[in-house]
Amino acid sequence: MRLDARSTALTAGILWGASILLIGVGSMLFSGYGGPVLEMVSSIYPGFHNTGGFGDLIVGTLYGLADGLIAGFVFAWLYNRLVTARVSA
Repeated sequence: MRLDARSTALTAGILWGASILLIGVGSMLFSGYGGPVLEMVSSIYPGFHNTGGFGDLIVGTLYGLADGLIAGFVFAWLYNRLVTARVSA
């Protein structure tokens, strides 16, 4: 069974972007919620700072979407390559 790389990439991008969005909204509503996660994410994504502002939330969400797209595509590509190698061996 092979994975559709586009669908996997889109799924991963939406899930990771939405996760950052929801954690960020939770942090805006409830002080301190998800602080360690957002600090970790802000150390990875340049331009994203855990200040609790709406602009930073959008930047983090877009970074998460892009990061998830790339990671999902690489995962599906690697999976398909390994499945093909296993079948032909």
